[in-house]
Amino acid sequence: MRWDFPQATLRWIRRRWQTLTRWPPVGGVKLADLRRITPVSREFGLERGGAIDRYYIEAFLSRHAADICGHVLEIGDDRYIQTFGGRRVTRADVLNLHPGDPDATLVADLANAGNIPSDSFDCIILTQTLQFIYDLRAAVSHLRRILKPNGRLLVTLPGISQISRYDMDRWGDFWRFTNLSAKRLFEESFGTGNVTVQVYGNVLAAIAFLEGLAPAELKLEELDYLDRDYQLLIAVRAVKAGGTS
Repeated sequence: MRWDFPQATLRWIRRRWQTLTRWPPVGGVKLADLRRITPVSREFGLERGGAIDRYYIEAFLSRHAADICGHVLEIGDDRYIQTFGGRRVTRADVLNLHPGDPDATLVADLANAGNIPSDSFDCIILTQTLQFIYDLRAAVSHLRRILKPNGRLLVTLPGISQISRYDMDRWGDFWRFTNLSAKRLFEESFGTGNVTVQVYGNVLAAIAFLEGLAPAELKLEELDYLDRDYQLLIAVRAVKAGGTS
């Protein structure tokens, strides 16, 4: 006997079959403490012991620690110069956008940094900063200009991330990146072959980061697993080709 069902019934049967054969089944995922519409922490997990993106930032800087040498510039403070530069650093400068910071040795807007001399630094460390600068191309152009020939730029950028409310309300939180957008942005100034891009993250790390969990709340194998479709952090190493600006 042949059964002729209406098309609407057949579509319902197919959808139901797909639902029942998926694993875990639809409706069977246990959300537990994450079934909430507010995050565990709005401070990126800093008050819980640290932010997950910092775990990846430090992995990237550790990998390229040999670049952190000579005259080095860092934004905001010199924590990473001190941690990863050591005795290789002969001079350290700290840049801030606003005057009055006792740690700052330079005051400038990276998108309009004409007051910083060209060919000044052997290395620049720029972590989680460019998302707050609207004129990205101008900022990257100035970063290249103030590097010495063969100088290294070590940059980290947010991929999957919450808004930083503190920065949004003061000067703006404008951008999120992918490995492709970062590569094209930096190659425009530094040239093809002088830019390498690395990504970090996976779906679990991204969820944990958005919730504001700390790195210690995940296993190392969970943090270190890479899924390129869930880019939590994008890291860029750019080298200024030899020659003057």
